Amino acid sequence: MTVTPPVHALPAGATLRPLVLPERADAGPTPLIREYAEARNRNILESTGRDDDALSAESLLPMLRSTPDRIRRQWYVEQDGRIVGCRALDVLQDDDGRTAFVIVALLQRAQGRGIGRQAYAHLESVARAEGVRKLVHFAEHHDDGSGLAPVPSPTGFGSVPADRAARFLSRNGFTLETVERGSEFAWTDGSLTELESRRADAAAHASAYRLVQWMLPTPAEYVDGYAWMKSRMSTDVPEGELGLPEEAWDAARVAQQDERTAARGYHQFVTAAQHIETGELCAFNELAIGPDPAGTTHQYDTLVLADHRGHRLGMLVKTAGLIAWRERYPDSHRVITYNSEQNRPMLSINEDLGFTAFAYEGAWKKELT
Repeated sequence: MTVTPPVHALPAGATLRPLVLPERADAGPTPLIREYAEARNRNILESTGRDDDALSAESLLPMLRSTPDRIRRQWYVEQDGRIVGCRALDVLQDDDGRTAFVIVALLQRAQGRGIGRQAYAHLESVARAEGVRKLVHFAEHHDDGSGLAPVPSPTGFGSVPADRAARFLSRNGFTLETVERGSEFAWTDGSLTELESRRADAAAHASAYRLVQWMLPTPAEYVDGYAWMKSRMSTDVPEGELGLPEEAWDAARVAQQDERTAARGYHQFVTAAQHIETGELCAFNELAIGPDPAGTTHQYDTLVLADHRGHRLGMLVKTAGLIAWRERYPDSHRVITYNSEQNRPMLSINEDLGFTAFAYEGAWKKELT
């Protein structure tokens, strides 16, 4: 017997429908998934003017499936037979499902009719019913000529324009908690020389450490140390009062991440600093790229464990990673990364390397009482 997913009526003749994924984990994208990916990518382009985070249906599908650490659910907004919006609820399991990330996206042609507001209300009701007590939403913000004063971060570091996204989130009970800076590095003829110089200087201050590097999957000899460093990303990176849960990482979670990265068609490279005397991994940097070797490179997590700071390890792993990456992907001419505006040490390293700001993203929170 075929079960018809529930449909929720929205204003202006729109409907909200659950996104049904292929039952088999190894199945390819259905026509519905392809249209969902297309709408997602169009929304990103409309809201940011860039396609850095656009994904093919093949790369997106693995990211839509639940994992032991995150229960994922998606809906789509349909109007006149076409997808005009995407909704997602990712319930984190590290705090027993009390925190969830939400995505609220609507194409421009469907905005201003109350569709987004009612679709969000449904998303919140589902979250409440499932025991979620905190919603977190990340949104990139741009001046849209509203004339309103920027929304300041309560941390005292940065602000975001009071654009349509900020006004929507504020009206629906979200508060801005912190601001992240998007930065980009563009390769030039002199980039490698500059990076080599900075790597040599950093290495001179880090004689008690050696560099180790690998492409995913993570080698067995590094998996425990890498898992520990990944767990510290959730505790040591400044986030204001966002209050994200501490993440528990082990070998199984690392393997799960590696498998998902491969399933997306992405390639990821890790550079880590290892304390020579103890063998402890104590700093790391991640670089990744999609199926197109000429596409944008994403610099993901970078961290130096608290007990090993003060030895320029952040500069060491970043420069060594970029130098090795350039040899592997010489046609990728741009690297992007995101850092909290509170994280002055990491921002200073980026600025010294030549990264420049290109976007600002707000991290918004709503407590569900």
